[in-house]
Amino acid sequence: MPHRWFRKKFYEFEQFAIDVIMGRREDAWALLFAGFLKGCSVLFNGLVQLRAWLYRERLLHDHPLGCLVVVVGNLTVGGTGKTPVVEKFARALHERGRKVGILSRGYKSKPPPFWRKWWNWLTHTTEPPPRVVSDGERVLLDSEHAGDEPYMLARNLPGVVVLVDKNRVKAGAYAIRKFGCDTLLLDDGFQYLPLKGRLNLVLIDKTNPFGNGHLLPRGVLREPVKHLNRASYVFLTKSNGQRDAELEALIRRHNSSAEIIECAHRPQYLQRVGIDERRPLADLKGHAVAAFSGIAAPESFESFLRETGARLVATKRFIDHYRFTAEDLESIFTEAQIAGAEFVVTTEKDSVRLEADARFPLPLYYLRLEIEIIRGATDFQEAVEKICFPLGGHRASPVAAAG
Repeated sequence: MPHRWFRKKFYEFEQFAIDVIMGRREDAWALLFAGFLKGCSVLFNGLVQLRAWLYRERLLHDHPLGCLVVVVGNLTVGGTGKTPVVEKFARALHERGRKVGILSRGYKSKPPPFWRKWWNWLTHTTEPPPRVVSDGERVLLDSEHAGDEPYMLARNLPGVVVLVDKNRVKAGAYAIRKFGCDTLLLDDGFQYLPLKGRLNLVLIDKTNPFGNGHLLPRGVLREPVKHLNRASYVFLTKSNGQRDAELEALIRRHNSSAEIIECAHRPQYLQRVGIDERRPLADLKGHAVAAFSGIAAPESFESFLRETGARLVATKRFIDHYRFTAEDLESIFTEAQIAGAEFVVTTEKDSVRLEADARFPLPLYYLRLEIEIIRGATDFQEAVEKICFPLGGHRASPVAAAG
């Protein structure tokens, strides 16, 4: 009981903090907390700038691996739709003959137990190897031990190696040595300066590019906007097809040479959770639907459902990467039934945190999204070709290509 009480209070505080950061609350306590967070942001900004300067002046060094490294990341925390872009890029490279390895830190994944870490430290002189989510043939870990995004990528990308480790230099060396990878995709790696990318792909959520403009913890920025100068390509995600001249001018102010590629996340179909059943999006039109999600930008997910004609009769939001309990799911489905929902829909990322053999009182589906390039498709193909054939169209060895 005490554990459940503390968990509930921690969740409530976390939700309060998110509401303050996103500007959803402006009461006296929210304003006081916002002032405290702003002071912390000033300190964080100084540390970020110092770290970048140390790498820029070569007082801290990156570690080349003799292999092509492509970094996919963003300036903000969560919500840019990064995973579908990583998936699209990895699939394109794999189809063109590259041996691709995806390196992730496995955010919110369950670490090995303390006794195992202690035993390894006691009996080994070297660090343990990275966790292998997929060896290119089989998915070896579940979402709890791999993390949501690495597990999704491993499940959707047969033939691609997926590794999880906070030390991406170690993971990259392991991918080359163990699996023969010649191309490494550094997932969520724009801030991981020890491993320098040949290309840096930076994603910006067009609907909310930089939050309130503050760095963590007052805002959602991980580093100042001026650090866009490190980007090779800028992906504007969640686009509605209309150009944003002001945003593009801001990008050009900090980076005059990066290609700008505009893309949208397009719903594809509904997939039944735990059952091999797929339904077209047309089945949503006019039907009473309940929805729940634990993602950074739930508004986008709910908008997708409304745009396809669904009647949302009940919605429930949780914090990003939230692990649903049996009580949570019981509450969700009870509310859905009371509201008259015919079925329940969640996101693909949320679906991987559910028990595979779980049974629900209403049909449960996840919405499958895929990335669609709507402007700059030539630039995307050019980026893929530049990686596959970096020396002008002739297949090169990884070491030669990296040089």
